[in-house]
This record gives sequence, C-alpha cells and structure tokens, in this order.
Amino acid sequence: MKLKLILIFLSSLAIFVTALFIGPKPISPFGLSEMDRQILFSIRLPRVVISILMGMALGASGAVLQGILRNPLADPYILGISSGASLVAVTGIISGITFFGIFTIPVLAFAGALFTGIFVGAMGWKRGGFWPDRLLLAGVGLGFLFSALLMLVMSISSNEGLKRATLWIFGDLSISDWSIIPYGFIFIAVGLGISMLRSKALNSLVLGDDLSHSLGFSPKKERFILFISVGLMTAASVSMGGMIGFIGLLIPHIGRFAIGSDNRILIPVSALGGGVLLCIADLIGKSIVSPMELPAGIITAILGAPYFLYLLRRKDVLSF
Repeated sequence: MKLKLILIFLSSLAIFVTALFIGPKPISPFGLSEMDRQILFSIRLPRVVISILMGMALGASGAVLQGILRNPLADPYILGISSGASLVAVTGIISGITFFGIFTIPVLAFAGALFTGIFVGAMGWKRGGFWPDRLLLAGVGLGFLFSALLMLVMSISSNEGLKRATLWIFGDLSISDWSIIPYGFIFIAVGLGISMLRSKALNSLVLGDDLSHSLGFSPKKERFILFISVGLMTAASVSMGGMIGFIGLLIPHIGRFAIGSDNRILIPVSALGGGVLLCIADLIGKSIVSPMELPAGIITAILGAPYFLYLLRRKDVLSF
C-alpha cells in the first residue's frame, strides 16, 4: 500500500510539473528567457495552482458526499450548490456588476453557493440531524430550479457578457489569477482538513447509522460537520473557475479501485486525483484547438463519461 501511495504521489507531481512546461507553446525548463519566465510565473503557474485546488476540492467532496449519502452516484453538484453559485455569478456577469473589481464574480459565486448550501441543509434537517434522503432530494430539486432560472437569465440576455457567462458555466480557467488563489486555498484547506479529521466517522457512516452509533459516533452530528466541509470546498471551487463536472463523481470510484474504501486514505487520494484530472483537462482544452480554448468542464465530461460507463460495468468498483 505504501509503495502504491508513493507511486500515486510521484505520478501526480510529475503531471503537475509537466502541465507548467507544455501547452500551446512548450517552454524548456533549461535556459528560460525573460518572456518564458513571464508566461510561466504570471500565466501558467496560477492556472495550474487553481486547477489543482479546484480538482482537489471536487475529488475530496465527491468521496465525502458519497459516504454521507451512501450513494455511489453522488457528486458535489448533486446538492444544487453549483447551480446556485452559477445563477448568481452569471447574473452578475450579464448585468455587468463590478463592485468588487476582479473579485466580483468569485464573491458572487461564493455567496450563491453559501446561500444554497444553507438552504439545502435546512431542507435536509429533521429531528435534530441531516436525513440523507431529504438532503439529496432537496439538492436535486433546487438544482433543477436554479438551472431553469439560469437558462431563463441567459435566454433573455443579448449583451457581450453572454459568451463569458457560457464559458464560465462550463469551467473557464483562462482568467486564472494569483489574486483569487489565497481565499480559495483557505476555504478548500479548511474543508479538506475537516473531512480528513472526520474520516473515521465517515467510515462508520458508510456501514450504517446503527453501527456508527455503536462505535461511538453521532451520525446526525457527523453528517452536519461533513456537509459543512463539502459546502466549503464546493463553493470555493465553483467561485474560482466555474462548474466542472464528473471529477467528484468519477475520481472517488477510481480511488476505491486503486487503494480501497478506507476514507482516511481515500479522501486525500481523491483530492490528488481530482487535481491531476483537472490539470490534464485544462492542458488539453488550451492546447487542442490553439489559439482558441475549450472550457475544462467540457474536457472532463468527454474524458469522464466513457470511462464512467466502463466503470458502471464493474459492480465491484461502484460500491463502498
């Protein structure tokens, strides 16, 4: 197991470094020119860092959420958090709101995600704790509602912000900037830290509430804490670069296949795997039709859907 984890870490590190130096214009790490340094540290490095952070948030959130709901098909967006964030952010983009400068869209997206997370949590709360079925149904229902409102806003808009809004919905990392990394890192680090600290409790929840209680955990309390961690990570991810699908759904299953179902290991491995997948998707998106760019969310769906269908054939993979 230790050797396998070391190989996963080294492979991920190699991909992260490679993503810095290859792209529409490959850069040699030996003998960098002043222009190369500018491109590397001002454009590519913040973009790779944001890709890693967003992927880590989505991968870890998927692993946690599948455990909370005991549903192997759950992912961070099933709670409707991303739809709420997108609705508020796209409304801001189309209306031209700029009261926070370059932070306007991330702030709007985070506010929308936070509000949606609180509302879904309130809907899923019953008799002093979260009920997985109520939480899931509330998220799905709100997701459909916010998606419909989002399409309504976009359909009645005709200004130049429409294209930017469309790209943002599908995960546009082209506007990555150092300035949005610190706040995103803080919320993702807090959410990831909470989920890893409560990973033993998450293991017990997967086994059922009765067994979890017999092991000394309070299922309702643990679901509440873990739901907060998922909300923080998903909100931060969406606010940094838009909606990216399939990472939270696919990566935890690959992680279980590779290293097992122990969430103490699965959560960090899923986080690492999510960062790798999003880096690869972003690299493909900005290179395949250069000088144009494809949103990373489109690439993750194209890569993830066929592989997930393959996994669907393996019953041993789609299980806890």
